[in-house]
Amino acid sequence: MFLTKKHLSRRTLLKGAGVSLALPLLDAMIPAATPLAQTAAARKLRAGFFYLPHGMIMGRWTPSGSGADFKLNTITKSLEPYKKYLTSLGNIKNDDAIGVHTRNAGTWLSGTSPGNTMYKTLDQVIADQFGPLTPVPSLEIASESTVQQRSGNGGAYSVVSLRDGTPLAMEYNPRKVYLKLFGDGKGGTLDPQAERENASLLDLINDQTRALQRDLNPSDRAILDSHLTAVRDAEQRVEQRAAAARALDDFVLPPLPPGGALPDFDQQVTLLFDLIAIAYRMDRTRVVVFMMAAEGTNRTYNHIGVPESFHPISHHANDPARIEMLVKIQTWHMECFARFLAKLADVREGNGTLLDNALFLYGSNMSNSDLHNTHPLPTLLVGGAGGKLSGGRHLELPSPTPIANLHLTFLGLLGIEQKTFGDSTGTIAL
Repeated sequence: MFLTKKHLSRRTLLKGAGVSLALPLLDAMIPAATPLAQTAAARKLRAGFFYLPHGMIMGRWTPSGSGADFKLNTITKSLEPYKKYLTSLGNIKNDDAIGVHTRNAGTWLSGTSPGNTMYKTLDQVIADQFGPLTPVPSLEIASESTVQQRSGNGGAYSVVSLRDGTPLAMEYNPRKVYLKLFGDGKGGTLDPQAERENASLLDLINDQTRALQRDLNPSDRAILDSHLTAVRDAEQRVEQRAAAARALDDFVLPPLPPGGALPDFDQQVTLLFDLIAIAYRMDRTRVVVFMMAAEGTNRTYNHIGVPESFHPISHHANDPARIEMLVKIQTWHMECFARFLAKLADVREGNGTLLDNALFLYGSNMSNSDLHNTHPLPTLLVGGAGGKLSGGRHLELPSPTPIANLHLTFLGLLGIEQKTFGDSTGTIAL
């Protein structure tokens, strides 16, 4: 008996005019009669860290019940379809955050003082292991500028990701994020002429795409079409922003600030989540940090009926009206995250989905924003970690537990063995 199934390399790129596009996992990339672990379908773990400042209204965040019988609360209710992937953790603390905006973000993934120049945040430790496997070792993005001047909220450590004590810039311009992920491979920047010529990556690879589609079976063609549709959608939204800027220039109005975000915050956050999903799917990067709002931000949320600024509202003084506005903001961000999870759950990889092969940390480095306290921290683990994590549980830890213990546990779930991390005192039994 002869097996004649055609084998397509997992590293196949569609190329044209100096640009290239990686492909999602296709059945044609799995050689016939080859064990799954030895093929392109072997698990590729992704790590992600999703940070929201100003804590949570813990009475509307914390699940009721414990173990597998827990019930999601108001803020997290949108995660119900993915409950089997959730591990909620209570009684997490971070003594190094000390409730100050200028160091809150920078200590969330470190568990140590930002004055320590020797450490790397958790994402960068993972990037050292996973980064060499992808074109972009790690991706650090934000929904808006992380430079906050008012109320003393600026400072070097108002970002999440640090390497050797040095803060890493968080990019908030979707076009720059797009170019970093799918550009020329030289730092993510193209000169203006090349950028205009490369406005449609999919058009430039059109000939190769059609040739490949002819050789694929119907199932693979459907997967490829879905992938190309997602890329086209993101590309068009990025291009719409550039077109708006060019239209303003045509009317000789002052140009938009370089690197500006989309004017519609809802679209901005959605587009950035979509770019992350595509990057994971194409294996452009396996490590992402996303600040969904900046520490000390004065952004308003008019699109959900909250006209007041996020940071001032966070000092709610137990006023019920202000608490409700905070719950609206925190719930909306979670709903954006839930839509992102839905995209990953729809991507088949081997015997599971991309979400099965992911491990995410979602939370804040503050608890009660009015008091600026750092215990208990709102903390969610999401994903299957390649089969190493069984979710669907709320674990109320018996005593206040350093967040660095969770960091150490996170590393272990990804197969990265390390004895200590930050001020860890051990691992958490999951």
